[in-house]
Amino acid sequence: MKKKKVLIHSNHCKAFTGFGKHTKNILIHLQKTGKYDIVEFSNGIRWGDPKLKNLPWTAEGSLPSDPNLLKKLNQDPQLARSAGYGSEMIDKIIEREKPDVYMGIEDIWAFSGYTEKTWWNKINCMIWTTLDSLPILPDAIKAAPKIKNYYTWASFAQKSLNSIGQEHVKTLRGSLDTSHFYRFKDEQRLELRQRYNIAPDDFIIGFVFRNQLRKSVPNLLEGFKIFCQQNPTSNAKLLLHTHWGEGWDIPRLLKEKEIDPTKILTTYYCKECKEYEIKNFRGENLDCRFCGGEKTQSTTKTTAGVDEGQLNEIYNLMDVYCHPFTSGGQEIPIQEAKLTELVTLVTNYSCGEDCCVDEAASLPLSWTEYREPGTQFIKASTDPKSIAYQLRKVFEMKPEKRTKMGKQARQFVKDNYSVEVIGKQLEEILDAMPDIEWDFDFKIEERDANYEPPEIESDAEWISDLYKNILKVETNPTEDGHKHWMQRLGDDLSRADVLKYFRSVAEKENRENKKVDLGDLLDKDDEGKRLLIVMPERIGDVYLSTSLLPNIRKQYPDLNIYYATRPQYFEVLDGNPYIHKCIPYHDSLANLPLMEGQGENSGYFEIAFIPFLGTQRIINFTHNAKDKIQFDLCTS
Repeated sequence: MKKKKVLIHSNHCKAFTGFGKHTKNILIHLQKTGKYDIVEFSNGIRWGDPKLKNLPWTAEGSLPSDPNLLKKLNQDPQLARSAGYGSEMIDKIIEREKPDVYMGIEDIWAFSGYTEKTWWNKINCMIWTTLDSLPILPDAIKAAPKIKNYYTWASFAQKSLNSIGQEHVKTLRGSLDTSHFYRFKDEQRLELRQRYNIAPDDFIIGFVFRNQLRKSVPNLLEGFKIFCQQNPTSNAKLLLHTHWGEGWDIPRLLKEKEIDPTKILTTYYCKECKEYEIKNFRGENLDCRFCGGEKTQSTTKTTAGVDEGQLNEIYNLMDVYCHPFTSGGQEIPIQEAKLTELVTLVTNYSCGEDCCVDEAASLPLSWTEYREPGTQFIKASTDPKSIAYQLRKVFEMKPEKRTKMGKQARQFVKDNYSVEVIGKQLEEILDAMPDIEWDFDFKIEERDANYEPPEIESDAEWISDLYKNILKVETNPTEDGHKHWMQRLGDDLSRADVLKYFRSVAEKENRENKKVDLGDLLDKDDEGKRLLIVMPERIGDVYLSTSLLPNIRKQYPDLNIYYATRPQYFEVLDGNPYIHKCIPYHDSLANLPLMEGQGENSGYFEIAFIPFLGTQRIINFTHNAKDKIQFDLCTS
């Protein structure tokens, strides 16, 4: 029986992110069922990256491997961002793998333009996304009717979309491997504290988070300060498991709020020996006391952080967990803390609503509304007095009640977020989807380099029109690329300059998207006897390059000369006795290792000359040792 092929598109399964952890859980669960053929498509990793090869399933990266193309994409923040989310390679992976199901697990903007893909309605497509604020993102609302299988991580988002007529939207929560997180026995917890010089009676308040502005660090610090003032004998300390080198400037905030920095603990991690320790903040890039590494120890971050077992130890150092935030898609550390049977304090907004129901055994934090500039989203400013109040409640709570709440919280997570529960729900969704007969072809939508924009008074609307009609990308004024071009229009570029750039990108993408099978362009009977000259343009350069041909023929008499250029210049070469065949130029023809062969690639030509790249490029002097150095110009 044919297995259903499922392409899962998200953060890499080894990334220290919420999406990464969830993706790992789902991939492993589906793989274990034996029912599916699994393919992982990893955002932010280059196509063919070696780290994707040693996995129990097929895996590819979302970024092009061509450094020149990446450099070109990075000139426009909008294109760079969309490329990181897979826009450049998604069609290639879909066509190569021919999945029955495409499953996108990311923020909704990562899939901009996907619903317009020619393959979208020909295979089963599912979006499993995080929406964190009200009103719901316009892009999410606009896409909803075009996404048959539409799932959100939190119920507040489902309710909002259902209320405006999108009744097919459902909640499917992010998954956790509950086996990684559990409460230690009391003696183990004491031993752990001794390891890091934490006293048995210290009241440890914990917060595990990525240091982003939407994590309410100033509010937490203010709440902590109030609690300490009201409870001077509490021996309270705040453990911030985060990277101090991004987001909020925590040392500055401590100074502003006059908080004793010795009351603040953090996690340091060594990228060499993989050991961690808990201590006061002392800066970044410290020497490691475990392995002796120089400047190898930094506060934990997404690219170098503790594993699940180590993180479980860190939770077990805490007496209470506090998670104030402005909004969030799920906030997985809340569930991890509950699994270790901690009483959790959670902002009662956005995805926090799911963890503040009675059966979740949380203490809700009150908040006031503010509007995010630009987007006008409703965001929560967690009340510091509410933080202090709920901390005192936990501090004064009898041990029996803490234990009862902790066990209830753990069971809530197992019933609602465990990979066993979520994985089973996902299986039911996948199994209900029909198998796909791949008896169709699809083409990448051609960019329109000749598009003439209409007279549009608004610069913002004009830029959106260029993205939509030239590059075939949906955008809006809140996105980075759009903001970039608005600024450039205001500073140093005219509309004509911007239009010229967009057209050049369109032409480049059309060339790259056009499939060229070199094997079909070359004769079948001269393999091993071919020489290539590449001069794509212009007519004068093509003409002058022919002066080299007599001597090239003299040096390589046994090789057929293939000349690659734009088709409009073929007439210059018609009848040239030294040229065996003219072939249309494509960007891949400028890749010397590809043309001559390297490693497992046998190549297409014995020798390739690519003079248009310029003599500054070392690549012009690194042939496969079959070239002959000396030949004369023909000037007669």
